[in-house]
Amino acid sequence: MPTYNKLVRDKIPEIIKNTGKDFKTEILPNDRYIEELKTKLNEEITEYQEAETDSDALEELADVLELMHALASMHGASIEEVEKIREDKAVNRGGFEDKIFLIEVED
Repeated sequence: MPTYNKLVRDKIPEIIKNTGKDFKTEILPNDRYIEELKTKLNEEITEYQEAETDSDALEELADVLELMHALASMHGASIEEVEKIREDKAVNRGGFEDKIFLIEVED
């Protein structure tokens, strides 16, 4: 039996069950859950960076966004609150639309 030891989406156990396969899961305590969310976020970001098509990139960004929803909730906020913080930062510091790459700043 392959060992995965990774956080999976909520319906994965049901999907596995429907194939007739045996499996083992556990419900994580909050501290470990946050750590596994961070691990999964890093995995999805790596997959995004390695995506070769726009379609694949968007699939990975959707996974990143799902993880952001879960992490925001674990930090006592909603994704709307995170979006508000993002908007405030964009107003005060700008976004990344202008593609500015800072080379150096004189001391």
